[in-house]
Amino acid sequence: MGLRFPGTWRFTPPPDGAFINSSIPDTAVWEFAEVIEKVISQGTDRWLLLEHFKGSFGTSSRSSSESWAESDLHSAMRHAAENAALFVEQLVNGFEQLQTRQPQWFIPNADFINRVLAKNNIGYEIRPPDLVAREAGSKPVPVSVPEPSMEQRARDKIEKSLKRSEELLTEGRPREAVQESLWLLETVATAFRGLETGSGKIEGKYFNNIVRDIRSKHSGSTLEQVLGWITTMHGYLSSPTGGGVRHGTDLDRGVDLDQNQALLFCNLIRSYVQFLLREHGTLTAARDA
Repeated sequence: MGLRFPGTWRFTPPPDGAFINSSIPDTAVWEFAEVIEKVISQGTDRWLLLEHFKGSFGTSSRSSSESWAESDLHSAMRHAAENAALFVEQLVNGFEQLQTRQPQWFIPNADFINRVLAKNNIGYEIRPPDLVAREAGSKPVPVSVPEPSMEQRARDKIEKSLKRSEELLTEGRPREAVQESLWLLETVATAFRGLETGSGKIEGKYFNNIVRDIRSKHSGSTLEQVLGWITTMHGYLSSPTGGGVRHGTDLDRGVDLDQNQALLFCNLIRSYVQFLLREHGTLTAARDA
């Protein structure tokens, strides 16, 4: 069974950041070659097993001798290492296919491979059946959409946007991930428009107007404070000299968001979205009581 990961990685792996993402370093290639050698030592036909792993790394032609098979395997591994995600996939495929044929042998599992990847600061982790990028640092903050206060169409939009921002982070596209998350925050804010509260009806058409009106009608509350933080973050990310995700980036003073910064902002936004959805549910319930 092959590993699942974004199709774009087959052509362009995520860029290097806190971890090595683009290619497998030589030290790790040789370490995996030594692991393969130990696996092969469990059999009696070394040449045949070398050919098996050669095939896993994309070389189908048979070598003229056992020594050439070993040399050709190492060459195939170095070539495959140019794309880190594909290298891991090919390595896992080779181990899994051999495990099927030789169930009594010890074959390195996902935990074993993950330890070698982590030791060499390689930015991938196998979470069967998925290969995920470690660059994100952690899983995105989960957001549950409260059904009572949201129509199905609105919930579908929110859930689709949450999923898309996760995909963009995984694909190593930080600016687009933050842009998608910010769009979601603005979209959720519009759910308050026209909502009757104990302090009056929420007015405003656009994000800043809606937020300003909610704050004025809930002065001194946690909601007002949180909306203040949201406004500050929204302004920074929108500004050409800040995140530049809405109005373009100042070529001289703009900030290029990296993967870690994108994860921070996406998780902040997801937390704010979760809070706003719950507040919306509370206000809706109070209105309908």
